[in-house]
Amino acid sequence: MNYLDYAATTPVDARVLDAMLPYFREFYGNPSSVHRLGQKAEAAVDEAREKVAAVLHCSPGEILFTSCGTESDNLALRGGAFANRNSSGRKWILTSKTEHHAVSKTAEQLAQENGFLLEWLDVDEFGMVTPESLGRAVCDDTALASVMYANNEIGSINPIAALAGIALKNKILFHTDAVQAAAYLDVNVETLGVDLMSLGGHKFYGPKGVGALYVRKGTGLLPQMTGGGQEFNLRAGTQNVPYIVGFAEALRLAHMERENRTAHVQPLRDHLIGEILETIPDSRLTGHPQKRLPNHASFVFKDVDGNLLLQLLDAAGFACSSGSACKTGNPEPSEVITSLGYSRDWALGSLRITLGVDSTPQHVDSFLQTLPGLVEKARKLNQK
Repeated sequence: MNYLDYAATTPVDARVLDAMLPYFREFYGNPSSVHRLGQKAEAAVDEAREKVAAVLHCSPGEILFTSCGTESDNLALRGGAFANRNSSGRKWILTSKTEHHAVSKTAEQLAQENGFLLEWLDVDEFGMVTPESLGRAVCDDTALASVMYANNEIGSINPIAALAGIALKNKILFHTDAVQAAAYLDVNVETLGVDLMSLGGHKFYGPKGVGALYVRKGTGLLPQMTGGGQEFNLRAGTQNVPYIVGFAEALRLAHMERENRTAHVQPLRDHLIGEILETIPDSRLTGHPQKRLPNHASFVFKDVDGNLLLQLLDAAGFACSSGSACKTGNPEPSEVITSLGYSRDWALGSLRITLGVDSTPQHVDSFLQTLPGLVEKARKLNQK
C-alpha cells in the first residue's frame, strides 16, 4: 500500500515506541500512587510535561494532557466559554465553518443546548479567516474565538498571531486547534499569542489516544471531566503514562527535525500539485497555493464522486482521503469545501493527498501515473 494519508494519521516513530515500552510493564504504577512505582510513573509524566513545555515555550504548569485533539478542543471551548460566562456574563462564540468538527460541532451544541450565541466567521477564497473578518465580528459580549492554525482538509495556514492580537486587544479568549499544524509549524505560544491551543499525538508520529491542551496561566477554564485532582484539577482521570511519554517524545522529535522533514516533503508536494493541475482536466487546487502545510495537496475534480475515487485508488494500492478523514463515507460535500464557494458538482469530488517521512519520489510518480486514469473512470461511472 502506497500511503498518502498522513493528515489522517501517522505511524508511530520507532524511537517514540521505544520510549513508551517501559511504561507498559516495567514502570506501570499509577502516577497518583504514593509508592515507588507510582513515583516513577509520576516522574515520567512530569518529564513529559517539561518536554512539551520546552517546545511550546511555556511553563509545565500550562500543559494539560488529554485523550486526543478532539478532547482538547472540547475542553478549550466548553471550559473556556462556561468560565468566561460565569465571570463576565459574556456569551458570544466566534468560529468558522472551516473548523474541524471537534470545534464547529462543539460550538453549535453550546449554542443549541447551553444558551451561548454563535457567529460564523467569514473565510476568504482559500478558506482562511482574515484579521478583518475577526475584527468585524468581535463585540463587547464576545466570550471566545476559535480559529484553527492549519486546515486539515485544504492545508491553508491561518494568520494566528494576528488573530490572537485582535482577541487580546478586545479582551476575549483565543483558542487555536493546532492538531494538524504541529507536525510542521512553529507552536511557540509566545509568538502565536494564543490563550488555548490543542494538540493531538498521532498527527506527528506519536500514538493515537493522547493529546494536550495549552492553557495560558490565568485563563479561566471550567473542567469538563470531574473526579480526581489530576492535571491541576482541570482534567480528571488516571494519566495514560506510556502514551503521555510517547506524545512528548514525538513532539520533541517533530520540533527538532521540522526543517529536515519540511525539506523532504515540500518538493514532493509541489510536484504533485503541478502535475495534477496540468494533466487532469477540470481540476482545481483547494486552499492557499503558498500559505499551506508543506506536506499537503488537496483538490476538487468536477463531476467526480470523491468516495468512489478513494475506492478506486485503494484498489490500485493508494491510501488517500476525501477532505477530512472524518468525512469518508459521507455522501454530502464537506462544509469546508462548500465554504470555498464550490457548487455540488465540484465539491463532491474532493481529494486530499498528504505526505510524510516515508514518502518517496517513486511513490509520488507512481501515484501521478495512476490518478488521471482513475479520475476519468470515476467521471464515466458518475455519468451512468
